[in-house]
Amino acid sequence: MNTVSITPTEVIEYLFCPRFIYFMECLKIPQHENLRYKVLMGREVHERKAKVNREYVRKKIGCVDKEISVYLSSPKYKIRGIVDEVLSLADGTMAPLEYKFAEYRPYVFKTHRTQLALEALLIQENYGKPVKRGFLVYVRSKNFLREVLFKQSDYENASKIVEEILRIVQNGYYPKKTKSKVKCVDCCYKNICV
Repeated sequence: MNTVSITPTEVIEYLFCPRFIYFMECLKIPQHENLRYKVLMGREVHERKAKVNREYVRKKIGCVDKEISVYLSSPKYKIRGIVDEVLSLADGTMAPLEYKFAEYRPYVFKTHRTQLALEALLIQENYGKPVKRGFLVYVRSKNFLREVLFKQSDYENASKIVEEILRIVQNGYYPKKTKSKVKCVDCCYKNICV
């Protein structure tokens, strides 16, 4: 029997609108994200950072080593994905670091916090080290570095979202759409979503 696992990208899409998952995974209707500007720019940023930042270690946050573009999976948490950077810190903990093609805001978006929490769970399981924090790099704000401290509730919320996505994928469950009508305006599925 194949074990289904969810990626942080699917979680972000679910948080945008739960029906994204239904249309993509149950009905197999592609969203053609390769035509969207921010997606293309985000991919380019990741490729560039992987080449340019290979030797750069962020000493001011206590980083002593890093791995770039690390694929990790967890049957326990039913997640898999590529972490931009897996940081080893001087205090014996580890941390995920993600590049975002976005401008810095004085708050952390739920999508970003959830993505980092899922990556933290992947790191903890695969490396056997504690993860107490993660980092976001806002490329459009001159690579501003933002620290995100984790609480137990971050891990619990992220795991709950994975379970909700699995319910959609495994049972063909048609979820409620987003409450934010603004998201519907630019949605690739707006013509078939009822």
